[in-house]
Amino acid sequence: MSEQEQEFTLEDIIKEFGGTPRPEEPAEPETPVQEQTAEPADAEDTTIPKEMPVLTDDTIRIDPVVTEDVAAPEEMPVLTDDTIRIDPVVTEDVAAPEEKPVTADDTIRIDPVVTEDATIRMEPVANAEPEQPQEAPSQPETTEPEKEAFSEDWEPEYEQPIAEYVPPRPILIHPRAKIRELKRQLVAGPEKEYYALLERGVGKLQVAMFFSILVVLISAVATGIYALDLVGPNRMKLMVFGQLLALLVCALLGYNQLLEGLGDLKNKQFSLNTLLCFSFLLCTVDGVLCLRDLRVPCCAAFGLQMTMSLWNTYQRRSTKLGQLDTMRKATQLVGIGLQEDYYEEKAGLLRGEGRVEDFMESYGKPSRLSKVISVYALIALFLGIASGIAAGVLHGMTNGIMAGISIGVQTAAVTLLVAVPASMFVTISRPLAVLEHRLHSLNAVICGWRGVEGLCKKAVFPVSHEDLFPGNAVKLNGVKFYGERQSDQVVAYAAALISANGGVLKPIFEHLLDSRNGIHYRVENFNPYGNGGIGGEVNQEPVLVGTLEFLKSMGVELPEGIKLKHAVGVSIDGQMCGLFALTYDRHRGAAAGLQSLCGYRGLRPVLTTGDFMLTDTFLASKFSVKAKRILFPEYTQRGILREKKLSEDKPILAITTTDSLVAAAFCVTGARTAKRACNAGVVVHMIGGILGIAMIAVLGVLGARELLTPANMLLYQLIWTVPGILITEWTRAI
Repeated sequence: MSEQEQEFTLEDIIKEFGGTPRPEEPAEPETPVQEQTAEPADAEDTTIPKEMPVLTDDTIRIDPVVTEDVAAPEEMPVLTDDTIRIDPVVTEDVAAPEEKPVTADDTIRIDPVVTEDATIRMEPVANAEPEQPQEAPSQPETTEPEKEAFSEDWEPEYEQPIAEYVPPRPILIHPRAKIRELKRQLVAGPEKEYYALLERGVGKLQVAMFFSILVVLISAVATGIYALDLVGPNRMKLMVFGQLLALLVCALLGYNQLLEGLGDLKNKQFSLNTLLCFSFLLCTVDGVLCLRDLRVPCCAAFGLQMTMSLWNTYQRRSTKLGQLDTMRKATQLVGIGLQEDYYEEKAGLLRGEGRVEDFMESYGKPSRLSKVISVYALIALFLGIASGIAAGVLHGMTNGIMAGISIGVQTAAVTLLVAVPASMFVTISRPLAVLEHRLHSLNAVICGWRGVEGLCKKAVFPVSHEDLFPGNAVKLNGVKFYGERQSDQVVAYAAALISANGGVLKPIFEHLLDSRNGIHYRVENFNPYGNGGIGGEVNQEPVLVGTLEFLKSMGVELPEGIKLKHAVGVSIDGQMCGLFALTYDRHRGAAAGLQSLCGYRGLRPVLTTGDFMLTDTFLASKFSVKAKRILFPEYTQRGILREKKLSEDKPILAITTTDSLVAAAFCVTGARTAKRACNAGVVVHMIGGILGIAMIAVLGVLGARELLTPANMLLYQLIWTVPGILITEWTRAI
């Protein structure tokens, strides 16, 4: 083609592209079309002809561009004749609406390049966004792992930087419907009971206890003054009247206790509060007779019993409030039940799904020890009345009817006071209250006395690696490689065996393998040796993974100078190839739970994890426990034990709202301590009461009224109250 510039009309261009010329329409002179695209500086006569029609948004305009050696920008590729460019054409008459700006898709213009050697002409396009340069797709960087760079005096460090592995928090899968049902049960049960009991509160009980203690102290001081003969004859009636008034004040402060005792009697039941009602009645009659005989009644001893009765109610109410508060805040319930024939014909305390009704149906029921105390209180009442009648009849026949009535009432009243040591009122409620306060901080409750007795049976307690090392308690501290094996191969072989074995090391080694883009191998002929290591064939090569002691026992030659407490060694084809240093953080809750399980007879923890690192030596050194107390079944047996679940028909004995070992362990060991404290307390107090009944009966029959003084009765009460209170504190040591 000649280098001389040529002009082409619209019809010529259409004919050249194989189209049919459109009929010409005269251009409207009042609305001339102005080209908004910029033309190159060296182009001549390239303006739009006057007869060119007005273009709309849907019109395609073919505008030939004739250039003379127009050089393309350096950043644009050279295009051929077949290349076309689509440019939007914006006219003055066709304006885009303001709310929708004109984009490059509205109108197009096709500009063919008619020169063979010339390249495409660049024109600014109105309302077109600048093109963003496309970035080349990033290729994954593959770096060859560095070779071994450790000195002989090796200190644990990574061969290449690897981020610390933090296992994800376990996601508790609870369907929404199940959560809503659980919340509905908690609101209808524990939460409703909690607020109902909270309205009654414990403030009034605390005030009553304070004033009752104050009255007891005043009465004790007055009794001491009388015992020292510091009260003159002219003031005896005032002393007796003051003691009688103090007796009535104590009864007024504990009127709820007296009403509760009468209510039990109405319901054909007998309790210590019922016996307290009879004691108050006899002490009041004896106080009236004391005004005639000028002797001091036993007000201090009765006031001490009333104070302990108030304390008993306070302990029981506080225990219920704490248990209900723990339940109403729960988001999950983990129940503990007894499964017979779990391991070697021994029952197992397994954890399963807890239910709200298991707690609500049992937490308020009286214990069997309470029934024993009720029977004892009823017998003490008959013995006290019988002693009073016998003493009154014997002395009434010789000293007159009034003298007989006076000594008979006094003997019966004193007998009832010494028959029940004051601390006997809290011998059951106090240990359970101490235990509940401890379990409340661990979000755990025991399902009444039925749960206490069930948890005290001879059984084993399964312990897994999640219990001993929860969360990210185990960390990889360093890696060292030996021999000519590639580091990635050593890591892959170790990860394959550990993944097949499972345990707390599985996620750590899988993360290490993935960080190196390693290969996941299958393990053949997997063999858990059971003495600190595992073995198998990986990629048709024998591999051993375990502790240094295990590798040494298997005939693997270990490098010299290794000073590591906890490390996993890897041997491939009998050669030491890698050493992984580990750090096991001691979790306080896991340590406390395991120590508690190992400290009770009739209860032994059984290890159900397949982790080869958790040997008896390791557990003894890490958790400071006697490894002989822990059962280590065979590895095949451990898998069977892990599969055993708590039967749905088994009653739930305790409930925790967390999966921690310390909460479940303290429920079991705490129940055993509480039962032991309650049993010992009941026995000690019954012995004291029986001795008191026998002693007072003999003194009453013999007529030794000078020994039946209020000071002696108060002293006898205190002697047996002190050991009773100390016994209730046993529950703190769990």
